[in-house]
Amino acid sequence: MALLDSLIASGRIIEVMGLFVAIEVLLLLVYWQKRGRGVPPRALLLNIGAGGSLMLALRAVLYESGTVWVAFWLLASLVFHVADLAQRWRR
Repeated sequence: MALLDSLIASGRIIEVMGLFVAIEVLLLLVYWQKRGRGVPPRALLLNIGAGGSLMLALRAVLYESGTVWVAFWLLASLVFHVADLAQRWRR
């Protein structure tokens, strides 16, 4: 538990989570490429972009990067989220 506590307290947990997300995206894209099944790349990247931007906003808070960076990552998350919704919206 000490390692996890240290990762959270230092903010390094975001990098660890980012690594796992990157591996997940890579595996899902390879699966799509080879099988033509799963989540289409555009949908996957828009969804991951929204979540990843939120993680980077949290990282900016934990590293005390300033309100401009926090606002930037939150705005990026909003843009990804709206693009994801626009893609999914049924007319």
